[in-house]
Amino acid sequence: MTTVSLNEDVSAGLTRGEQLHAFATVLFPICRSITGNGVRETLRILAEKIPIEIKEVPSGTQVFDWVVPQEWNITEAYIKDSTGKRVIDFANSNLHVLNYSTPIHRQVTLEELRSHLHYLEDHPDWIPYKTSYYKEDWGFCVTYNQYKALTDPVYEVCIASTLSKGSLTYAEYFIPGDTQEEVLISTHTCHPSLANDNLSGIAVVSAIADTLRKRKNRYSYRFIFIPGTIGAITWLAQNEQRVRHIKFGIVASLLGDRGSFTYKRSRRANTEIDLIAAYVLKQRSEHNKIIDFFPYGYDERQFCSPGFNLAVGNLSRTPFGQYPEYHTSNDNLELITAASLEESYEVYLQILTMLDQNVCYVNTNPKCEPQLGKRGLYSLRGGTNDTKAFQMALLWTLNLASGENSLFDIAQRSHMDFEVIREAAFQLKGVGLLTEEKT
Repeated sequence: MTTVSLNEDVSAGLTRGEQLHAFATVLFPICRSITGNGVRETLRILAEKIPIEIKEVPSGTQVFDWVVPQEWNITEAYIKDSTGKRVIDFANSNLHVLNYSTPIHRQVTLEELRSHLHYLEDHPDWIPYKTSYYKEDWGFCVTYNQYKALTDPVYEVCIASTLSKGSLTYAEYFIPGDTQEEVLISTHTCHPSLANDNLSGIAVVSAIADTLRKRKNRYSYRFIFIPGTIGAITWLAQNEQRVRHIKFGIVASLLGDRGSFTYKRSRRANTEIDLIAAYVLKQRSEHNKIIDFFPYGYDERQFCSPGFNLAVGNLSRTPFGQYPEYHTSNDNLELITAASLEESYEVYLQILTMLDQNVCYVNTNPKCEPQLGKRGLYSLRGGTNDTKAFQMALLWTLNLASGENSLFDIAQRSHMDFEVIREAAFQLKGVGLLTEEKT
């Protein structure tokens, strides 16, 4: 299988967004589920990009109120008509099989077959994505047009799957920073050929990890690539002592479509990451949305469960269930774009960079305004800002640098751009007028 480097230079002909789309294209054909060889194959390819640690948790392991399920794998599935023709074939789309179907190979009547078929009447050419993780069942997902074409009285059905004792597979990548406090980035790996949900998340998070490992960071960063729901529950159960180091987090999903961004606040609602994410999104576009936490959706609901109550939000483009292609065969590689993937990468990196740089400073000369001219600061310009505006940034930063206000707090209070305040703090620190407050 040919893979695409996340580090490939733009001069080689691919933009970052094109690299991310190409990576999603490589992963697209793989049949993934909450367990099984499809997840392992996906993580094996991911391991060529970043040095992840792949972990296996045995079936039957108790994880809080849940149990790690049996492992599911599939090699073949089809429905044959009376002439022996395969009218439905898993080889054409891995969405054709009810995910986690139990094995079957026998003749069934059309009436019985219909009771095991899933389709979308409103979208007659789309295949729905359906699962049966925790209830033993078998089934096929078909287009409505395929459903209507089934007229033979008897069909041969075959699902060559196994449900047996195995393990749940996930991956983790840790980047140590200057402090033990961690930022957690989680993305789900369990869906089969669905591009936006969630190959877009895997691709973007991989690129973020690759970028952060090459720079000096204040926080430590922990990236986890896990199956949805049971993966987060398993990770939390296996890492309960480690959780105390997690200061902030984001669950990454649905990052490749053309929609605007939606940030779902953590359960705690007004933590630093909630405020910074809202600031970045509103600064970029008035169409971006900030919504309150609710206990449904992706794995933020596990990280924000009352026993943990972590400051973990969710950042996506169009939210789950709010675009027509969601959980259908039309969530394909044409739905996600290189431009959207690249923008998602940039937004995540901007939020994480601001979070990492959002320190508190103490004014070392707090009695009256210090003389800036003799320190060479009087005529400085800050980036594209004029001299007068940058002077105000210097004065605001000096005035509010009490050790209790972060740079973000100062930016909010002064109604000035965070980057301007950060640059002002950098200049003031350089001449000894600020010192960083150690936490």
